[in-house]
Amino acid sequence: MTGPDPAAPGDATAPDGTAPDEHPAKESSAEETEEHDQPQDAWTARRDLVDHSPRTMKVGSHAVFGGGYVAGDQHGVSGGRVTGDVVMGSKTVHHWTFPGLSTAASASGEIPPTTLTRLADTFVTADDAFGDLVERLRRERVLVLSGARFTGRRTAALMLLHRLGAAPVVALDRATTPGSLAEAFTARDDTPDGTTDRTDAARGYVLCDLETRRGSALRETHLLGAADRLAEQNAYAVITVGPTAVLEDDVFPFAWRPPATEDVLAAHLRVRAGEDAVPRLLGLPAVKEFLGHGHQLREVAAFAQLLGRYAAGEATEQEVASFSLVSLENQVREWFEEDETTVHLRDKAFLIALAAFDDGPYALTAELGDRLYDFLQQTQNRSLAADIPVFGTHIGKRLQLARARLSEGEEHTEWGPVTQTKAAFHDERASLVLLREVWTGHPSARPALIQWLRRLADDGRPLVRTRAASTVAVLARTDLPSAMALVIEPWARSNRFRHRLVAVNSLTLAHHIGTPNVPRILDTWSAAEDRRLRWVAVRAYALIGPERPAQALAALRAAARELYRHAGDPDDFDVETAGELAEAVVLLLLSPASSAVLDDLRAHLDDDRAVHDLVVGGFISACGRTQDDERHGVPLVLDWYARAATDENRAADGIAHLWREALGDPHHTTSALTAMRAWVLAADRSTTVEWALAALLPRLVTTPTEHQRLGHLLRTMPGEDGNPPPEVAARLLGTLPPR
Repeated sequence: MTGPDPAAPGDATAPDGTAPDEHPAKESSAEETEEHDQPQDAWTARRDLVDHSPRTMKVGSHAVFGGGYVAGDQHGVSGGRVTGDVVMGSKTVHHWTFPGLSTAASASGEIPPTTLTRLADTFVTADDAFGDLVERLRRERVLVLSGARFTGRRTAALMLLHRLGAAPVVALDRATTPGSLAEAFTARDDTPDGTTDRTDAARGYVLCDLETRRGSALRETHLLGAADRLAEQNAYAVITVGPTAVLEDDVFPFAWRPPATEDVLAAHLRVRAGEDAVPRLLGLPAVKEFLGHGHQLREVAAFAQLLGRYAAGEATEQEVASFSLVSLENQVREWFEEDETTVHLRDKAFLIALAAFDDGPYALTAELGDRLYDFLQQTQNRSLAADIPVFGTHIGKRLQLARARLSEGEEHTEWGPVTQTKAAFHDERASLVLLREVWTGHPSARPALIQWLRRLADDGRPLVRTRAASTVAVLARTDLPSAMALVIEPWARSNRFRHRLVAVNSLTLAHHIGTPNVPRILDTWSAAEDRRLRWVAVRAYALIGPERPAQALAALRAAARELYRHAGDPDDFDVETAGELAEAVVLLLLSPASSAVLDDLRAHLDDDRAVHDLVVGGFISACGRTQDDERHGVPLVLDWYARAATDENRAADGIAHLWREALGDPHHTTSALTAMRAWVLAADRSTTVEWALAALLPRLVTTPTEHQRLGHLLRTMPGEDGNPPPEVAARLLGTLPPR
């Protein structure tokens, strides 16, 4: 696969993988970037990938890849996929309307009595406080309901008036201001023929989404004046406001809580399908899935309409199953098709950032969302600088728009877990659908998005770099050629290790969520002349290898042979790639596919010198890994041996065989003895480790030379930090068979 032509017009890729218009003066200097750009070892890099991958593409558990047990029941990179064609495929084209729960009209007018009757038939509340609220409205004449959009607050307002018998109910113009409330009610005091209406029948008014702002707050005096005018008419009014409305301290709104979606759905189904059909419909798998995705009440009402048609045989099971995803797609499309007056460009940038950092720290998401806003503003109008308010951003309003929530949770860091305030979509599919919509439905946003992703790849925080990779993985699943040419390949060809590692993670996660042809890309890159592409291929083989160990190991052997074939001059030997190949073996050997990997390594051990060095070097490195990466933790390979020996598993023979090969190879004896010395020191601190090592050592002695080598080690090795020899060494020496 070839990358974009460096001389092509409009190419935004510099030789180091950055874009030329990324304002380098605002970032750290190039020297500082290069100074901190050091290759991260493969083991730690995989742990970061596991710790920071988004919840929609978790590639394993911290226990497995951070230093847990091998050959267990855990799932690796290939396990736990929750995405697929249902989310990542072509967009669904169905459109649904949401009857009865739309926002208020902008002009005044009477609510039809049939609408009120229909709403009353399906109205439910979250608790028993509604009756008390009716009495409060009866006493005070005017009531303020506070709540987020699409939570049923308008329906609640209408039902309060309906319960009081206030009819007709008139919807007031949304342009009504707090200061003109009393006038709005006065205007309705006269009948059309000019006479004054003095009937005893109560009437009702509803004003949805009263507009308030600084300098025009809703005050108690406004409500008192309105109540006087309403009393003169024997009328009542309910006003709804959003959670961020500007209210004076003497105004006490009622905080409206939406009822449970299952209760609302059941109420609608009773009307549309009959009481007897409700349990059967609620028990459908598609209905249970719908209820688990946090849909808005307007979508619940529309879903009930569809289920009513399904019960009558007028809709298919597929329509019912796809409704939840269709609703989500419509919501995402609505966010990005709205103009600036409805959804500001900064809010759209925040939505994209939340898709990339879903269930990540809110402060980080907001920070990087503002950076994306800057890039989007440059695309939209370079003459205007992005106007980012330093203070005043309302978290609740942002999360309400995004249909997201805040929660406290642990975030992994290199210093251990820390507690963070996280932001996450209620529907975990939202991030995938949103990124697909932005990339394919709004291609004009691509330049800004690419600049942003490149900036994320340069970030010093592993979480940020991992989420850059996961975002690109979604883009690759949606449009592989564009993602490869515009993002992944420039990273892979970068001279910076940091960029190449993000390319590795992008390809790994893309493969994990079902992107085709990733193994073919790696096969091509592993034989490329460009050593940077070879580096990326080897790292990625190690990560996707557990699901296809035979193919991954075959590719690593081919890469090792190619490396040795070009190593005529020792000074020109590619030590970096050789080390990466060995680290790839480590990751595969300590993966869920460990047994298959061990069998393959043993079978090809004596193929040739290149493969022998690859296998032995990788095995010795694996012996240095401990549980949870603790300095004094249990050696993972030794623990594996102990369990395999107990179960009479052939893995025990394979481990012993590779140990004998490592200790007997003049090229690797020194490093093998160093690894064995570390195991002895671990045995000095743990009885369990001592018993495991005591079981292994006799199997490593089959010749006098092997006995002499291990015996000399146990008799002469010093303790840790120059201390006397550990006592366990003498006990282990006694386990060796007679010479």
